[in-house]
Amino acid sequence: MNRTLPRLLTALLVLLVTVAHAQSIPSPKEHFGFNIGDDYQLATFTQTEAYFKKLATSDRTKWVDIGPTEEGRRQFMMIVSSPENLKKLDRYKEISQKMARAEGLNDEQARALANEGKAIVWIDGGLHATETVGTHQLIETAWQLVSRKDPETLRILDNCVILLVHANPDGQELVTNWYMRELKPEKRSLDNVPRLYQKYIGHDNNRDFFMMNMKETQNMGRQLFVEWIPQIMYNHHQRGPAGSVLAGPPYRDPFNYVFDPLMITGIDALGAAMYNRLNAENKPGFTRLNGASFSTWYNGGLRTTTHFHNMIGLLTEIVGGPTPENIPLVPNRLIPNGNTPNPVTPQKWHFKQSIDYSLSLNYAVLDYAARHRDELLFNIYRMGKNSIERGAADFWTLSPKRVEVINQAYQADQRKANPTASTASAADPMGWSNRGGIPTKYYDSLFRQSASRDPRGYIIPATQADFGTAVKFVNALIRTGIQVHQATAAFTVNGKSYPAGSYIVKTAQAFRPHVLDMFEPQDHPNDFQYPGGPPIRPYDAAGWTLAYQMGVQFDRVLDSFDGPFKAIPYGELQTPKGQVIGTSGFVLSAKANNSFIAVNELLKAGIEVFRVPGGIPGKPELGTGAFYVAGNGKAKAILDKTAAELGVSATSIGKRPAGAVKLSPMRIALWDTYGGSMPSGWVRWMLEQYKFPMQVVYAPEIDGGDLRKKYDVIVFVTRAIPGVGSNTQTNEYGYASREPKAEELPAEYRPWLGKISADKSVPQLKKFMEAGGTVVTIGSSTNLAYHLGLPVRNALAEMTNAGVERPLGPDKYFIPGSILRVSVDSTQQATWGMSSESDVYFEASPVFKLSPEAVAKGKVRPLAWFPNAKPLRSGWAWGQAYLQDGVAAFTAPVGAGKLFAFGPEITFRAQSHGTFKLLFNQLYGVAGQ
Repeated sequence: MNRTLPRLLTALLVLLVTVAHAQSIPSPKEHFGFNIGDDYQLATFTQTEAYFKKLATSDRTKWVDIGPTEEGRRQFMMIVSSPENLKKLDRYKEISQKMARAEGLNDEQARALANEGKAIVWIDGGLHATETVGTHQLIETAWQLVSRKDPETLRILDNCVILLVHANPDGQELVTNWYMRELKPEKRSLDNVPRLYQKYIGHDNNRDFFMMNMKETQNMGRQLFVEWIPQIMYNHHQRGPAGSVLAGPPYRDPFNYVFDPLMITGIDALGAAMYNRLNAENKPGFTRLNGASFSTWYNGGLRTTTHFHNMIGLLTEIVGGPTPENIPLVPNRLIPNGNTPNPVTPQKWHFKQSIDYSLSLNYAVLDYAARHRDELLFNIYRMGKNSIERGAADFWTLSPKRVEVINQAYQADQRKANPTASTASAADPMGWSNRGGIPTKYYDSLFRQSASRDPRGYIIPATQADFGTAVKFVNALIRTGIQVHQATAAFTVNGKSYPAGSYIVKTAQAFRPHVLDMFEPQDHPNDFQYPGGPPIRPYDAAGWTLAYQMGVQFDRVLDSFDGPFKAIPYGELQTPKGQVIGTSGFVLSAKANNSFIAVNELLKAGIEVFRVPGGIPGKPELGTGAFYVAGNGKAKAILDKTAAELGVSATSIGKRPAGAVKLSPMRIALWDTYGGSMPSGWVRWMLEQYKFPMQVVYAPEIDGGDLRKKYDVIVFVTRAIPGVGSNTQTNEYGYASREPKAEELPAEYRPWLGKISADKSVPQLKKFMEAGGTVVTIGSSTNLAYHLGLPVRNALAEMTNAGVERPLGPDKYFIPGSILRVSVDSTQQATWGMSSESDVYFEASPVFKLSPEAVAKGKVRPLAWFPNAKPLRSGWAWGQAYLQDGVAAFTAPVGAGKLFAFGPEITFRAQSHGTFKLLFNQLYGVAGQ
């Protein structure tokens, strides 16, 4: 008894300490003053961060600071698991990495690790800050996982490591403060937030995950693709289709052809677990497949980029918010079908219902992970192993264009054999359904051709003209967990020599789908609602090949190759190395984007910089419009710095070249609008990165006139200037943008109100140009050319029988976001540093016809055009033949000034580095030009 008593006392003491510790963690109601999901109540990020730090005192949690936000806050990830698992987190992370990368493992070893490891599950919230369910379900989920002791929760904690990630701290602070500013709850609204909830880019923070420009994207990307590589990631969003509560997995076709089928069927399995749980809990309204617009084609989203890394990426889009709303009556949503097996009926909907649904969905995912942890771990290994094996052997990825080659070969043979045979029906164009298919020789003729197989790897030569941008491309791959090698010495492959420092990306690696997606063209299918009907718009872009967008030069290598290559450690970013040769009179390449950073630093320091229109004699690699820097010690110090940090090379030539023209900085204005424009935000971010000083300008200032006194150049991104006959601007989703009344806003935001209009704004812009100002227009803002009455017209129009010109219909012409090839007149100042051909990002962009007489008289000058009937490089271009001879970009004098019109999205999401110079060139004053 004497021995037992101390043990009992010790156990009692431990129990009392545990109970006291548990009681010290408050519930959400105790911390926030309201229950999560109460109507008219939102939490700020400051409050949320403080609450998660209280939860971090639990023995079930670990707080991780994953990096700074764009506004300087700290972004966190809360790791939740059992106390025993938290003691071995490093081991479980190591297992997750090994299984995902599948390097050096066989099946037996992988199964042993799968049995030892824990399922790693990512759940995020708040990426789009006005979608307030996301952040608040994250709070409630964390509380439930920390506080509950039921068998299901304990099983989840024992078998899973859960990564709860706040996706947008800055946005939550902004949106909540805006909503809660009204003292009367019924007056609170999420409408008319004055600026974008993610600094610079707003909603496009979910389009940045293969590029990773933003700090928040980089923070999350490192955890997803380098550190933890979870088997499941769940991305919470709003809003579901009208008449449903939420849209979720599985998703509609098409899915990307580079995926491993295990990833797609893994989504099916998780989707079934999610909607089964909702149905078991009498929670109707889940729609899937063709019940919503979401697909798995696109790369670049927080969820979609994980698909290219063999993760089961989940997305739900749910209704609801702090202000009660209605589930509307949509009659065709009331009939149960495969898309919506359990419809919801019209009703009043409260915030708490959305939180409850989200919690059920989270628990469904976590319960599935807990029950299938070994299967999830082994399957991600198996997908990685499949990728390695495909990349190390001859492999042909199936795609519509390749299958069409089979169709055409068979049809050609059939016509030869029977010229009078009738064509097959539209529903079964080949007539195979009743004939058991066609001879396999047509398959073999394509898929046994060595020239059409997938590459074994890619080589990015260090000798290319803009190697600094190529390194940015390499870093985008590295940030997404791709294995990259670098040559330590010169080497030769297939008879071509490459220098030391070149980068090599082999496809025999686990994340091969992502590698292919960044280098190879996307082949989007012809996707129509029915034969001859309208096209089905892709969820986002149809084609985006990053190497094309960035203008990176690379070689595809079809056979196995090796050389003096060193593997770069996962996640280790690269810095290009430039050199400065000599002491005075330096020249810089016009082809290198980073040269503009150096030039802007030099101009800021008061150093003279010139451009050489004809290029530097004997140095064609520097391009037309090469930069000449008047040399002194101050200039060399700046150049030494940019050489070390940015890879900018400079060579001394002493004497200033003949014909050099002096540069001067310009007073740059960038249009924006109340609520924020994402394209404008991207350009603002770009100008900051490349050190261009600028001011944001709003419509009231433009309408006020006297613009030439303040600015030299004004930049209008797409959707700034309305079409002729309309004063209505549209937002990023094609809807007419609405503004609040001035009296409803704090005084500081009132100067941002207003829209560019034909009656007030255009006359002032015309005066600005006539007085010597420059206006740069991009995308739909090239409408300004029509307002000014310039001799240009729409190239994508046809005459009706009544003699009226109208735009081509979608049955004839449809090009969603894709990459096209244009010819460029690289001799003009506007295009200095460009090659004679360029890939451009094209998103239903304007195309022009210029009158030959106007060109001859110098009223307009074409800068870029479509030289043939097949400009498509990546994506989907229905009716692309209509583009032939159409002008993509032009310049025109307006009085003493100029208008530049760029139809393609030359600054698209700060991804299209290959066309940045088309903007940058216009941002300097050039003597005599």
